[in-house]
Amino acid sequence: MNSQLFTKIKIRTNYSQIFVFFILILFINHTGFAQNKEFIVVLDAGHGGKDPGKVGSNNTKEKEIALEIVLQVGALLEKEKNIKVVYTRKTDVFVDLWERGRIANKADANLFVSVHCNAHNSQARGAETWVLGTHANSRNFEVAKAENSVILLEDNYKTNYKGFDPNSPESVIGLTLMQEEYLDQSIQLASIIQNVFTTKLNRVNRGVKQAGFVVLHQTYMPSVLIETGFITNTEEGALLSSYEGQKKFSESIYHGILKYKEQLSLNTVVNIDLEDLPINNKNKGKINKQKTNNENNFEAEFKVQIASGSRKLETRSYNFNGLENVERVQVGSSYKYYLGGTSDYNKIKEVLQLAKSKGYTSAFIVAFKNGNKVSVDDILKKS
Repeated sequence: MNSQLFTKIKIRTNYSQIFVFFILILFINHTGFAQNKEFIVVLDAGHGGKDPGKVGSNNTKEKEIALEIVLQVGALLEKEKNIKVVYTRKTDVFVDLWERGRIANKADANLFVSVHCNAHNSQARGAETWVLGTHANSRNFEVAKAENSVILLEDNYKTNYKGFDPNSPESVIGLTLMQEEYLDQSIQLASIIQNVFTTKLNRVNRGVKQAGFVVLHQTYMPSVLIETGFITNTEEGALLSSYEGQKKFSESIYHGILKYKEQLSLNTVVNIDLEDLPINNKNKGKINKQKTNNENNFEAEFKVQIASGSRKLETRSYNFNGLENVERVQVGSSYKYYLGGTSDYNKIKEVLQLAKSKGYTSAFIVAFKNGNKVSVDDILKKS
């Protein structure tokens, strides 16, 4: 074989190797095996501009405190790998409520977190976190009414909100719950944040609550509204007005979001089937052995929650995009819909992928022990 022919064969071989390598990289990137999808968090500083929000006894303004906390939370999150932060405002400007929601939806965000401060004519104190709901007791309505009244400062608010009246209980109750399928994730995030406030920041825990907040109604992702504390309380107002206090609140919210993201990763992890990758028989044996060792059963029953809402649906396959054996469970005045039921975590992940392939993109894994709902994270860690 002459040297010229040998060179041509060598070049063709190199091109073939490069081509195979290029296809492999495309496959890996497409499946997400080599890199994780960006996790987008929209941070919303309440009020702003001509809307000061609540005003404390020492003339501290809610809009200023909320903005400082949001900017600090954003600065911490931006240091994390694969987290992108989007702000509804970064300066003292007025932003319509519908525009805040539009920003989050346009960003295709994974989370919407709105930061506020509370006020009262007493020395009330403590932190509370809200999710969207139609709970119409008088206290919850007054809280929602106070936050929603900002739309009266907006131009063309009657057109933008289709006749919504923030002063009308009927309007609040009549909010279309587009957020129903995200309600459980919203409550999960709210619970985590409240726990951090209570255990790390030593705040009075006023709990996770539901009300008809317009700003939450506008978004299409898990969303919460945080009332960090009362600026009308002498001690809490001083804490919220100080740089050190704002730093503590921002770190608490930051850790809460990271904890939620961690739990979400554990609950919805996607395993790439390595057998689909072009590997040799020697490696294939090792991978199959590793997969077998990972098929663990746990002391809990795993299910996939595919939907949650106030409507009572027949568990027929045509109501759930062809999914069979859907289970309906009533919790209070709402219903949860589950799929599967196994102690094998690998099997439930397969059920999760089936649910997502049928359009239930926000489905997630839940765990039950002795008939009670428990944390998937805790079950995996204990095992």
